[in-house]
Amino acid sequence: MKRSNKDQEQDQGQEYLLFLARALSLALTLLFIIACGKSYTSEQKVYIAKAEKERADKNDWMKNDPSSPFNQKSKVEFHDLKYFDVDPAFVFQSRLYEYNPKDTITIYGTKGEPRKTVRFGYILINFENQQHKINVYQGSTASGEIYYSIWLTDKTTNNETYGVGRYIDFEKVDDPNHVYQIDFNTAYNPYCAYSPDFSCAVPTKEDFIPIEIRAGEKKFHD
Repeated sequence: MKRSNKDQEQDQGQEYLLFLARALSLALTLLFIIACGKSYTSEQKVYIAKAEKERADKNDWMKNDPSSPFNQKSKVEFHDLKYFDVDPAFVFQSRLYEYNPKDTITIYGTKGEPRKTVRFGYILINFENQQHKINVYQGSTASGEIYYSIWLTDKTTNNETYGVGRYIDFEKVDDPNHVYQIDFNTAYNPYCAYSPDFSCAVPTKEDFIPIEIRAGEKKFHD
């Protein structure tokens, strides 16, 4: 049956109202994003671009380098590593406060093996008006090379981030007054996060930071 002009006009009117509703919804969403978006300085924008470039380079290394954990032992299928957005709010500064004495403690790997490490010192960060103490550990490679690390868990652990914890490399400077930059955007997963063939140090209860560190690398496996 042929529809009347009046019916057609009503349909057109409803379609127009639907179009306006969708346009208004889109406009409100965009306004919300702009209002809630973060405004960065030119210096912060340079920092973010540099961090994103480093992540892209790491993806390339992980995928293609023969010494990558994805190309050793039993091969694990690679996909791009997952990250939180780079956020300058998770970059902190602190001196290194050395323990005296420096205790040698036993920690464990994910396969249960004991490991000796030195609880060398700690740093202090202030997040949302709360101060947090974070340990810095001294270890040594099989060849005897000394290195320093931060091992951590936080309120994202086992949810958005790897259940064992994450690491941050720490480059010690021989100056007791040196102010270090602690960048949680560089927090990364140990190799055992990708493959059970690897064992990695398990952070202690003392290494738990009671905040959501929504920065750095996320879980690799869902």
